[in-house]
Amino acid sequence: MEVNQAVKDLLALQDRLSAYNHAMGLISYDGDTAAPRGTAENRAHTQGILSEIAYEITTGEDTAELLDFLDAHKAELGQREKRMVELLLKQIRFMRKIPKDEYVAYDKLVVASQSVWHKAKLESDFAAFQPYLEKIFEYNLRFARYAEPDMDPYDFWLNENEPGLNRKTCDAFFAALRKRLVPLIRACGEKEQVKDDCLKGDFPEAPQRELALWMMEVMGLDMDRVGLATTEHPFTTMLGSHLDERITTHYYREDVSYSLFSVIHEGGHALYDTGSDPAFCYTVLDGGVSMCIHESQSRFYENILGRSKPFIRFLFPKVAQLFPQQMKGYAWQDFYRAVNRVQPTLIRTEADEVTYCLHIMIRYELEKQLMDGELSVGELPEKWNSLYREYLGIQVPDDRRGVLQDSHWSFGAIGYFPSYALGNAYGAQFLREMEKTVDWRSALEKGDFEPINAWNREHIWSFGSLYTPQQVLQNALGGPLDPNCYLDYLEEKCKELYGL
Repeated sequence: MEVNQAVKDLLALQDRLSAYNHAMGLISYDGDTAAPRGTAENRAHTQGILSEIAYEITTGEDTAELLDFLDAHKAELGQREKRMVELLLKQIRFMRKIPKDEYVAYDKLVVASQSVWHKAKLESDFAAFQPYLEKIFEYNLRFARYAEPDMDPYDFWLNENEPGLNRKTCDAFFAALRKRLVPLIRACGEKEQVKDDCLKGDFPEAPQRELALWMMEVMGLDMDRVGLATTEHPFTTMLGSHLDERITTHYYREDVSYSLFSVIHEGGHALYDTGSDPAFCYTVLDGGVSMCIHESQSRFYENILGRSKPFIRFLFPKVAQLFPQQMKGYAWQDFYRAVNRVQPTLIRTEADEVTYCLHIMIRYELEKQLMDGELSVGELPEKWNSLYREYLGIQVPDDRRGVLQDSHWSFGAIGYFPSYALGNAYGAQFLREMEKTVDWRSALEKGDFEPINAWNREHIWSFGSLYTPQQVLQNALGGPLDPNCYLDYLEEKCKELYGL
């Protein structure tokens, strides 16, 4: 076999796999958005067949021989091809350790599980979802042991979401956050509470959707390639390649801020994916490199930019235009204080910047205990409610607003939640580096995201998955994670808002 021909075969392999992933992604996206409730079995059937074919292509002898040959001749490959081989070999070595029947059965399980979760959440019926969640955790434990028998199973999944991450790193990171966040939250709570009346009322869906679409355009999203739909739990997905990106939101008539900031959050994900080098299309290099870097972009746009004073000054006239009666008597300063109010809440996706990481710590503690066998799935609601009382001082009224609020476990995303907190910290460091060359405040006062997007495109987005997360951080920041940068940012904001 010639190296040049092998490289062509490598690209053809990825091209084929991306087509199957595109089809399976569309099925999953349809299930989360427009599909009737009774179609889960039909979708699971198709998903099972497609995943079996994808499994056979990925783990087949022809694929193994091709990748082994290229790996043996990596000195003759370019940087991109080397990285493609590295990522594909990692994938194939994992999948070949999983029995095909179990791999396919798990794919079918998560399709059914997501449908059951949707209904269970609406009805606050954890018992209906429990058997599915038990199987999901059982599979994840078993797959981790198949893949790395000598590795802690939870460390395995943390590492899958963020290469190099483990519970030791997470424990140290969360300890650093807890040390300064707890007294900061207490100090804010002792001050006169910021009012959020301007966010509450009756906000019809049609103008909320108009606001969402306008916000996407302001952020610089390509509206010919990025779609918006509604679902129970907002998410972003890349279908086939970064040429087709879908984001979702959920409209609450009683709160204008929920959909607005969920769209900004998911828009941050979409900007990252669609910012990939066009040459990466239909390859494993297309899209973001890890969940922590991905969440650094979503949380950066949602909070650091989206809730900033200069941007709220630009945003508020549009909100007032769409909701003239609801915003009557309010100024942009009222809106700014409201969307930055520090107040413990039940729902993670509604949490303010300061209390948000406590929601993540709760989920992290629960996942560790579930993966270690110290907690059963049946005991999960009670333990969830207990930690919310301990961490946030909140009484959880029902499972809909408690253990069923997030969709992540329903599709098997174990070890994902820490990515949000780490992403917050990365985002603060990106800002510190960016503002050396970009006057982001002046840009946001005019609603001009392009200078900000250009910096992110140059330092993060365009590389897709070409570099490891550690290399991305090194290239953009010149150093590793520093949680104190994020904590300094939060304390400075709270001092201004609450007069601490």
